[in-house]
Amino acid sequence: MSWELLLWLLALCALILSLVQLVRFLRADADLTLLWAEWQGRRPEWELTDMVVWVTGASSGIGEELALQLSKLGGSLVLSARRVQELERVKRRCLENSNLKEKDILVLPLDLTDTSSHEAATKAVLQEFGKIDILVNNGGRSQRSLVLETNLDVFKELINLNYIGTVSLTKCVLPHMVERKQGKIVTVNSISGIASVALSSGYCASKHALRGFFNALQSELMKYPGITFCNVYPGPVQSDIVKNALTEELTKPNKCMDQSYKMPTSRCVRLMLISMANDLKEVWISEHPVLLGAYLWQYMPTWSLWLTSRLMKKRIENFENNLDPDLPYKFLRTKKD
Repeated sequence: MSWELLLWLLALCALILSLVQLVRFLRADADLTLLWAEWQGRRPEWELTDMVVWVTGASSGIGEELALQLSKLGGSLVLSARRVQELERVKRRCLENSNLKEKDILVLPLDLTDTSSHEAATKAVLQEFGKIDILVNNGGRSQRSLVLETNLDVFKELINLNYIGTVSLTKCVLPHMVERKQGKIVTVNSISGIASVALSSGYCASKHALRGFFNALQSELMKYPGITFCNVYPGPVQSDIVKNALTEELTKPNKCMDQSYKMPTSRCVRLMLISMANDLKEVWISEHPVLLGAYLWQYMPTWSLWLTSRLMKKRIENFENNLDPDLPYKFLRTKKD
């Protein structure tokens, strides 16, 4: 075989592989590293059994679904949020759909903004189960309001809840993990922590802050290889996050929008568990066009900012006309389906 023919064959193989990857990307609902782990990596059913997992924001949405899927893996669960009745409801669902016993699930009410209570809460978990294998920082709230119309108290609340509260609880749990030289810290961030969007300025800021904090923290704890971090960046997911979003005033409720066209919560959580099982450091979980937007922001920020500013114009117009701000995304998802 001549060298010229061999080179042509290699080039053809490279082209075919590139086309396969392009098709795979266009059909993706997560970053390619995560999808590879789903295909060839370790299974949650192998790696996440018989562990003590503490989930904040466990009363609904991603937190509730995470509790349900974790309960089927065995181990022990700590469910935290402010709404005790909802936590008890989630606990009942976990018991009904798994082999866990009453003693395996601790309902631990927690207000992330009350940082003075975090140390006592951590001690309560350790007293109950003796260890904390995984902390899932899931608690938080979103926002739907324009900067010029939003009270400063709203921005303070978002930073105190989403950022300071998460940092505080992490700092309370970390000494225990350092002492054991093992543990996982999983933080549910958002694609908005990578690519900012209009109407969620305070939310985006809090999520950007989390990304910076945990990236720095991972570097500081490299001498403890048994302590791993997984930062999860979901896109639009079916949950109550929009319903519970803050508006221009702390006491003003947000109008609930349609969530049916977003990624099913069960799919998002399954991908999260795969990320945890494979010790992936940062994962993006979203369907297109949001996933594509994240890649563009990562690699072409100037062009992405120009494009996003024009797309956000329609989002703001919908909001000001009391329509769903995500209507353009909803249209694209509907056409795709």
